[in-house]
Amino acid sequence: MEGGTVERYSCKNHCFCCDSSQDFQLSQEIARRIHALVEDLESNAADLQRRAATEIRHMARSDAENRVEIVRGGALAPLISLISSSDPQIQEQSVTAILNLSLRDDIRDQIAAAGAIQPLIRALRTGTSTARENAACALLRLSQIEEQGLAMEIGDAIPWLVELLATGTLRGKKDASAALYSVCSTMENKVRAVRSGIVRPLVEMVGNSESGMVDKAAFLLCSLVVFFEAAEAVVEEGGVGVLVEVLEVGSRKQKEMAATVLLQICEQSVGYRPVVGREGAIPPLVALSQSGTAKARKKAETLIRLLRLARGGNSI
Repeated sequence: MEGGTVERYSCKNHCFCCDSSQDFQLSQEIARRIHALVEDLESNAADLQRRAATEIRHMARSDAENRVEIVRGGALAPLISLISSSDPQIQEQSVTAILNLSLRDDIRDQIAAAGAIQPLIRALRTGTSTARENAACALLRLSQIEEQGLAMEIGDAIPWLVELLATGTLRGKKDASAALYSVCSTMENKVRAVRSGIVRPLVEMVGNSESGMVDKAAFLLCSLVVFFEAAEAVVEEGGVGVLVEVLEVGSRKQKEMAATVLLQICEQSVGYRPVVGREGAIPPLVALSQSGTAKARKKAETLIRLLRLARGGNSI
């Protein structure tokens, strides 16, 4: 170095200093882009809002770090606001963007705190098929937050989740069943689900081997039939005969779940034991007690004893 001149070297290798500089420039570029998109979200122009929500949706889907930058850039509040848009596509893209952002656990709390739950429930009630499905997914993610009172707030979605379970596409039914299972972690929400008519579609899906939902529906029934009103609903919807058929022809896992539900029903009320017996439950239960898993055998044996008592102690 002569005459106070600093020599500047051009690095031709992929060294740390160059990579860091490139990463910084890319981060700055992303931040600027997000800032512009947020301005579009907050505009009154529907076409700008639609394009901005769509781009943010794709950015949030493709890169976990993008999700952090999107939230840091202030996109959360306008996206949540646009979930209530009267434009179906703006609503759909905004719901999906929120869903993609919720894939990061550390962002879920921020989404809930920003007031997203009620707008998501409205989208579940009034949105396009895709918006409804993605709103159900987003509510599932938010229901996994361990915060007192949150389960009850998300519980407001139960009637619309039940409707999606009954009328949605296969993907919609799967989304709804997963969300309902998570939301129904409290007894209060179990009661709300049963009173919202959840048992009928569950029984129908358990009884339809082509539904693609037998396991999920049976699993959800197992979690619900722990109180009398749920057991009563299963019996009233013709669920006993459906469950006995599963005992006869279902997979090992399905047979175990069917035995679980029937046992819960019989434990809820002595009066239901003759109903289960008349549907022909004892022969497949005997087979299950001999060839099922240890857990399934135990449940089958217990249920057989209850049914024998209902028959006055007659042998089978």
